Amino acid sequence: MDMTQPSRLVSLARTSWFGRIAAGLVCVLLLITLEVSAPMVSAQVSGVPALSDEENQEWQATARRAELTLEAGRASDRALERLRAQLVEWREVFTDAQGGHSQRIDNLQSQLAVLGPAPDDGSESAEITARRQDLTERLAELRAPVLAAETAASRAAGLIAEVDTVLRNRQADALVSIGPSPLNPVDWAEGLAELKDAVFVPLQEVRANLDNELRLFQFRQNLLVIIPFSLFGALLLMRGRSWTGGLVSRLRERLRLASGARVTASAEILTFVVSLGKVLVPWTGLLLLVQALLLTGMFGLRGEALIAQVPLWGAILLGAVWLCDKLFSDPPAPAVFEVDPGRRPALRRVGGGLATAVVLAQVGATFEALSGLDEVAGVLLAFPLMVISSLALMRLARLMRALTAPALAALTEGEAAPLRLRAANLLVRGAMVIAVLAPLLVAIGYRNAAEALIYPAVDTVGLLAILFAIHHLATLVYALFTTRDDPSEALVPALVGVALAVLALPILALIWGMRFTDLTELWSQFMAGITLGDTRFSPRDFIAFAILFAVGYVVTRLVQGALKTSVLPKTRLDQGGQTAVVSGVGYLGITLAALVAITGAGLDLSSIAIVAGALSVGIGFGLQTIVSNFVSGIILLIERPISEGDWIEVGGQMGYVRDISVRATRIETFDRTDVIIPNADLVSGTVTNYTRGNTVGRVIVSVGVAYGTDTHRVEGILREIAEDHPMVLANPAPAVLFQGFGADSLDFEIRAILRDVNWALSVRSEINHAIAKRFAEEGIEIPFAQRDVWLRNPEVLQPQAPGTPATAEAEAGQADTSEDITPKDKEV
Repeated sequence: MDMTQPSRLVSLARTSWFGRIAAGLVCVLLLITLEVSAPMVSAQVSGVPALSDEENQEWQATARRAELTLEAGRASDRALERLRAQLVEWREVFTDAQGGHSQRIDNLQSQLAVLGPAPDDGSESAEITARRQDLTERLAELRAPVLAAETAASRAAGLIAEVDTVLRNRQADALVSIGPSPLNPVDWAEGLAELKDAVFVPLQEVRANLDNELRLFQFRQNLLVIIPFSLFGALLLMRGRSWTGGLVSRLRERLRLASGARVTASAEILTFVVSLGKVLVPWTGLLLLVQALLLTGMFGLRGEALIAQVPLWGAILLGAVWLCDKLFSDPPAPAVFEVDPGRRPALRRVGGGLATAVVLAQVGATFEALSGLDEVAGVLLAFPLMVISSLALMRLARLMRALTAPALAALTEGEAAPLRLRAANLLVRGAMVIAVLAPLLVAIGYRNAAEALIYPAVDTVGLLAILFAIHHLATLVYALFTTRDDPSEALVPALVGVALAVLALPILALIWGMRFTDLTELWSQFMAGITLGDTRFSPRDFIAFAILFAVGYVVTRLVQGALKTSVLPKTRLDQGGQTAVVSGVGYLGITLAALVAITGAGLDLSSIAIVAGALSVGIGFGLQTIVSNFVSGIILLIERPISEGDWIEVGGQMGYVRDISVRATRIETFDRTDVIIPNADLVSGTVTNYTRGNTVGRVIVSVGVAYGTDTHRVEGILREIAEDHPMVLANPAPAVLFQGFGADSLDFEIRAILRDVNWALSVRSEINHAIAKRFAEEGIEIPFAQRDVWLRNPEVLQPQAPGTPATAEAEAGQADTSEDITPKDKEV
């Protein structure tokens, strides 16, 4: 047997997309299981014991055998995979052993650090020297198996890398290997003859079993089971889809009259789940038919092997038809893709045809593997099946291009297309290229390369359809818990889409030829993390840190809520003090949560302390303003010169304090606008707090009266007005001051202390109204501005006779001026 024959690549390329998706899901679940179980292993307190002599010899033999196998280069792919699995098991053993006695080693190292280095002058006591030597020997004894495990793990990792390199090289060689062409007429007679013989072999087995009395006796014994299985299976297979479709239609008709987004979403989820019966019910019938055929015992080994694959092929067909129905449903049923209703039947037919082509290719690949066909017969069988798949893929790509073309044509010049539209256009072009290239490659003789293109492309289409259906279901579920009119545009469905895309990456990697072992190796390297200094940071550590910090954060918020709503309102603290306590508890809780998360995750930051210190200096210069504001925010919370609800004035801005955060304080002005003031300005600048401690404040009302008014009478009236206002305090009593003699009036001021200065503007307005009313009643005049104009030479305003000296001089001046005026100026 030729060990370089690409048998594994061929079998991989012919694996059904359903099987590859299942393998990808198993891969994801396995990786998650390994991730969950890994901390349990690493969390063991006792160290991993060293290998015994027998185990060490077994490892040395395995490693030596692997080296000889790689040097020979004649092992098959299957043998190399088995050898690699053994090496991976040994590497895991050595990796676990590297953490053995870690606590005891840390303890010995800490004891040696306490003793310090031995003095050069030999002044150390003999007891300390003996103790240091004993600790050093014990440390070396404990480190020996760890170092041996590190060496063995490195050797195993190197051998694994060599095996992977060999397998990848063989896979690459298989892609470019050339074989017989299906268009060569010379090979047709030989290939068709072998195909004919391969078809007649299962038929001969059936004929032989019919002539076998033992087989006939077994058939009669199972007849009471075969008949009901056949009848019931055929009934479910033929009528299952129509029964389920009728049930879905009646259910949608009953729920059609319901209103509300949540009711509609629940109805769609219900019909979505019930519509799965279109797959499950006929597939159950198919299983019964297959079991009935196997119970007959008449089909021989090859026939039974083919029949055993029928449920898988039926699941592909039924699932594909169901997906097409969900993606391109006819009204009134909602479709995942809102396309022209006239094109939906064509899209469903093309999707079903693509699934049929995949199933036919799987049937051909299974038949070829069971019959052991040679390359000529195999390529004659595979070529027409590949052409059918290419035609179906091309038809789907052309339909999708017809759907995206109007949207692309509607874009204006210079306008960028949306990401979804660009991705769809790129996928359509890629599908067209593959649909044309694959048949050409297999016609030339590059069958492996063609199969590595066409079938993964078809599998990718099926995977995308499944992802879109799952995302649609997730959007419907989200619609049950939201009040948005369009849940599909919300953030949560978008995040679900991103998560589905990430989870689909390993499945896509398997579809496009990546080996499962390569995927697990990449995952192992990812989980190993990165190394900074002497500290390794792995994703497991970050996950543990995130979980612990999230728990601490939630606990902090719960404590803050309890303090704010239950504890602090029962104390004598004012609102500002309560806010300061709640904020301080929040900062303290988050700090403790971060410390607990770092400690609990096992992150040792001591080895990067120097690097962090150097970075902190540079960051400090760049973020000194932010740090200053942060420290100022802490000072504001401790000293509490201002509190939420205070009326303050700072930097020319006046308003009420609405929020004091770590970096800045938000005040609301009287214009109902928010002003963000950095905390550093509040600490270092001048701040006027009108309501600090209490709301008592003074208001000043100015008024002027005409000259000649009795000032004592005005003073008494103003005092009565101030004392009569309910917001003015009686003690201290309001004062009325005769300020002086103004340019137009005698100026007076009312100075009154208010019980709530927040009403100063309203009080001033009401006092002004009262002054105007009382002055009108008392006949006191409030003067307006007056000015006396004195003329220095009033005689120029008197009319004079012509010829007088003044008139002559004025006419001369006018004549001189007119000489400089142009005709254009005269027009103006």
